[in-house]
Amino acid sequence: MVNVPKTRRTFCKKCGKHQPHKVTQYKKGKDSLYAQGKRRYDRKQSGYGGQTKPIFRKKAKTTKKIVLRLECVEPNCRSKRMLAIKRCKHFELG
Repeated sequence: MVNVPKTRRTFCKKCGKHQPHKVTQYKKGKDSLYAQGKRRYDRKQSGYGGQTKPIFRKKAKTTKKIVLRLECVEPNCRSKRMLAIKRCKHFELG
């Protein structure tokens, strides 16, 4: 179990000094329907013929690396950066 505080004083690249940062967990955005690979895949899948690309089934890892999203709390800065920490099964903020 990894418990990370919701705020952290760390270096801000934009301010050029240590500032308090708000910590949240990074989440992947929604996949775009219009990315080149998705358009190509949809075109290939359409019509008769079943699944055309291999479906990956040999997953090796049971956990993902946790990525923290740090946002500077300075009102006129608000710069954001990512910070990866180690793998863990259980993660919580606060």
